[in-house]
Amino acid sequence: MERAKQFFKTWLLWDMITGLRLTLRRMFEPRTTVFYPEEKTPKSRRFRGMHALRRYENGEERCIACKLCEAVCPALAITIDIAEREDGTRRTTRYEVDMSKCIYCGMCEESCPVDSIVLTNIHEYHGESHQDLYFTKEMLLAVGDRYERQIAHDRAGDAAYR
Repeated sequence: MERAKQFFKTWLLWDMITGLRLTLRRMFEPRTTVFYPEEKTPKSRRFRGMHALRRYENGEERCIACKLCEAVCPALAITIDIAEREDGTRRTTRYEVDMSKCIYCGMCEESCPVDSIVLTNIHEYHGESHQDLYFTKEMLLAVGDRYERQIAHDRAGDAAYR
């Protein structure tokens, strides 16, 4: 009996009929396609995107070269070199993030005691080669300078959210 049933399913193209039935059922439902550049989908408040280094209001970089972000990064995507200044404070001479290695876990920004490294909600960036996704200190500071108002707004919202 089972063999005859399988024979008729094969010759009557039963799998194709059930697939077409599903297609016809879904054809008249409202579409859920988002036309990306024109339409944006809502993002979670906890979304983590492009990295940025922040500055204080006087223009000095916030990073105190504690290297906690480098130590806590599970993907080993952050590289920091430090130097001591004349006044005895430490600052970074090299701060690099390899975005192709980064897993966007947010541990770097959680470990930062001065809120220097942040993961913004910017997701519209790309690279055509590996070097395009290798962000240097100057590039990260430029991102922070460009989006500081948005970062500060998001940080104020996050503080209210906690």
